[in-house]
Amino acid sequence: MTDDTAAGWRGWRAAAEDALYGPEGFYRRPEGPAGHFRTSVHASALFAGAVARLLCRVDEALDRPAALDLVDLGAGRGELVTGVLAALPAEVAARVRAYGVEIADRPEGLDPRVEWRTDPPKGITGLLFANEWLDNVPVEVAEVDSAGLPRLVLVREDGTERLGEPVAGAEADWLTRWWPLAPEEGLRAEIGLPRDTAWASAAATVDRGLAVAVDYAHALDTRPPFGTLTGFREGRETPPVPDGSCDITAHVALDACALPGARLLTQRAALRVLGVSGSRPPLTLASTDPAGYVRALAGAGEAAELTAPGGLGDFGWLVQSVGIPDPLDEP
Repeated sequence: MTDDTAAGWRGWRAAAEDALYGPEGFYRRPEGPAGHFRTSVHASALFAGAVARLLCRVDEALDRPAALDLVDLGAGRGELVTGVLAALPAEVAARVRAYGVEIADRPEGLDPRVEWRTDPPKGITGLLFANEWLDNVPVEVAEVDSAGLPRLVLVREDGTERLGEPVAGAEADWLTRWWPLAPEEGLRAEIGLPRDTAWASAAATVDRGLAVAVDYAHALDTRPPFGTLTGFREGRETPPVPDGSCDITAHVALDACALPGARLLTQRAALRVLGVSGSRPPLTLASTDPAGYVRALAGAGEAAELTAPGGLGDFGWLVQSVGIPDPLDEP
């Protein structure tokens, strides 16, 4: 045991892993993620409806196989997979093998059609969809010291930080390629190598179909100078403290995760292709069908939230087709 470990100092990756997924970890709490933050899934049923339409496009590209897989990776309490099943046409739903992948126990009352697992199945024919999963794959944090050298950031359970050893090996190579830090004291980066590996492993479970990762994201030319590591508790952003009391998250370098042939687009662009827009209904509908107008107006408001610039609409979609044309290509 090193002196650092004995004193409670660890890298952010190990500290967050225990805080989120350990026996008393944040993601094992009974209220689930929805008790603390709001994702696109919770914002509107329109999101699950869009994913259902995407699955139908995948189904068509696969020539309607006898069994069509739907894998919700990082399933929370099953909200997305449940919503997608409800939104599917009956003929498609009858052929779907649905999976929720999550470390927490199976939620009570979950649709019995959903198989609950801790790892995605192998040999998927269909759609693997990871909504806000990669941002919770723990990573190391680097900070530039007074000599201009990137060092690992160490943290104790109370959130106190200090600098450790210089970044070296594959982590240093990743920084050089994907998040180069200028020699300016205090600049920070999250080393996304574990996320690249996690996504490659997840996408490899798809034999034919589509793998999609949706997350807060940034690109090589827009990396934030001080990183994005933060916490969430009961709907509010909070300092990241690795004691199991809060979510610990950081935006994802999706461009680094992308495998050959993958495509990156915004959620706004992806949902537009899938029929979700924030356009207001015509005023003439208010006089001919008042109730329909009110429903359409509410739907437009929810769609606007899902596609809003500066908000959910700026989420990144990493789309990886396997053996089929890209179902998000516009006609």
